[in-house]
Amino acid sequence: MSKIKIRKGDKVQVIAGAHKGSEGTVMKILVDANKAIVEGVNLVKKHNKPNAQNPQGGIAEKEAPIQISNLSLLTAEGEPTRVGYRMEDGVKVRYAKKSNEVI
Repeated sequence: MSKIKIRKGDKVQVIAGAHKGSEGTVMKILVDANKAIVEGVNLVKKHNKPNAQNPQGGIAEKEAPIQISNLSLLTAEGEPTRVGYRMEDGVKVRYAKKSNEVI
């Protein structure tokens, strides 16, 4: 399994699959499954039975996980980039390979 270079809170773009081109913020990383949950992307409908908290029941929309390989980090200008690592002042930092800026 390769290193996951995307973190919670990163702005990402979907680069492959049914939701290609859509953008959002990473809400959660599922390390074991190599997937991420992105806000507002890959929405699925969940049918809920009536219960004490929700006596009406109904259909709720929620985000489903997306493969990390189908996501690309966005630079400050909003263009997709690869992520690299380097040492700066004795601290390991992530940087955008396209613009060379520290993330």
